[in-house]
Amino acid sequence: MADTRTITVTVNGKVYQREVETRLTLVDFLRHELGLTGTHVGCEHGVCGACTVLIGGASTRACLMLAVQCDGESIATVEGLATGEQLNPLQQAFQDNHGLQCGFCTPGMLMTLTEFLREHPAPTEIEVRKALSGNLCRCTGYQSIVAAALDAAQRIREGA
Repeated sequence: MADTRTITVTVNGKVYQREVETRLTLVDFLRHELGLTGTHVGCEHGVCGACTVLIGGASTRACLMLAVQCDGESIATVEGLATGEQLNPLQQAFQDNHGLQCGFCTPGMLMTLTEFLREHPAPTEIEVRKALSGNLCRCTGYQSIVAAALDAAQRIREGA
């Protein structure tokens, strides 16, 4: 018999209450219990950054958190960035600057950069590269991702 606990979380502004096994990771909760598959499962060791979400506004590896640890928390996933079909400035900059190839790392990159750009509205290229150092991409070489982040910062500063 599995040990379970009822949790209440707010994900992308919507409140969910679920009974979950105490050993269920946050990434599996988001994907399998809530159907939010934008958060990807990569290394399952917190190294690749594919599972990055924002908890209370701070970037967090969802593969290293248990869902029960998030009881009462506010969580943002990549699904919450756009408004309907309208991409936010960071997502639009990724599209315009070809900041993705296979797309597997993209949700984690977007969530990491969401927090970073909120705290650093006028970053340098070096600062962006440092912020992304915990997110692995095997396809792009990062140049387009960095260009997208710098473009997004400018768009956000200009109110785009």
